[in-house]
Amino acid sequence: MTNKKANIKDVAKRAGVSVTTVSMALSDKGRISPETIQKVNQAVQELGYIKNRTASNLRSKQSLLIGLILRDISDPYYAEIAAGLSEVLEEKGYMLFLTQSGTNQDKFDQCIETMVAQDVGGIVFCPIRDIGVPNVQKIQDLNLPIVCVARAKVGQQIDFVGPDNMQAAKIATEYLIKQGHRQIAYVGGQSDSLSRAERLGGYCSTLMQFGLPFKPEWVVECDKSQTAAAEAVNQLINKNPKITAILCHYSSTAFGAVYGVNRSNRSVGNDNYIGQQIAIIGFDDVPEAELIQPSLTFVSSPIRDIGRQAGHRLIHQINNKDSAPQSLILNPELIARDSA
Repeated sequence: MTNKKANIKDVAKRAGVSVTTVSMALSDKGRISPETIQKVNQAVQELGYIKNRTASNLRSKQSLLIGLILRDISDPYYAEIAAGLSEVLEEKGYMLFLTQSGTNQDKFDQCIETMVAQDVGGIVFCPIRDIGVPNVQKIQDLNLPIVCVARAKVGQQIDFVGPDNMQAAKIATEYLIKQGHRQIAYVGGQSDSLSRAERLGGYCSTLMQFGLPFKPEWVVECDKSQTAAAEAVNQLINKNPKITAILCHYSSTAFGAVYGVNRSNRSVGNDNYIGQQIAIIGFDDVPEAELIQPSLTFVSSPIRDIGRQAGHRLIHQINNKDSAPQSLILNPELIARDSA
């Protein structure tokens, strides 16, 4: 007996339903009962049916390719977003097409042109810099579904999914204050960073809430490298030995801060009285935080969930052409460890 590749008619016959019903059940469209969907799925498994997505795509005139523009694919933050986005898209039968823009507007525009040439059905992107979104007029002119995923809120009328930076800083600062700290510094990021501005807002407001002064000289800029953070923290502590706790803008800043504290002949920990230790809290937890001794405390946003929610918003736009733009801000959580 010759083995024949199963087609959609075979599935319909096995499930005892129409070809249209099978198509709607497999595409997650229409009002199909759970029982019918179960029968269709069972027939698919029994027959080994594989849906021809290319043909389906041509018939529906809907692309199953989704573009993702990241600033830096090596950044753990955006790698997590990509993973979450991919989970949702693949579950719905879409495929992710990834490009890297760097911090250049021309390169960002080139990424868009490449995606248009590949006939993507929608685009998820992150800003080319942490100071706002790039010129997305090209995407909007194409009338494509778009979602922005960023470290800070955006002002343009587009779908946005991101973290609550102000609340994250409030949680971190209040936690340190309740641990007995009164001299708390902030290290990392650049003055033109929106995410930094939001976190500084939460940091300052919490100090004021507890009647503590804000000291501008205790807020220090530095780039993302651990070397820069170590040097900045070392100088900060030597100039201001009363500091007992430090908020660190990036996870890499927190790692570098550990070396900076050690260079200043102090140690990292939560004994800010007898032991004269300095507490460190970072933002956006990474697995390496548990490997540092002592392990580092973080206030972390659900980064992978940002990617997942971006996927859901994009699919919603694809299925609802007149969908109004929404901003979805996800709440952070404190991950307490030995360093604070």
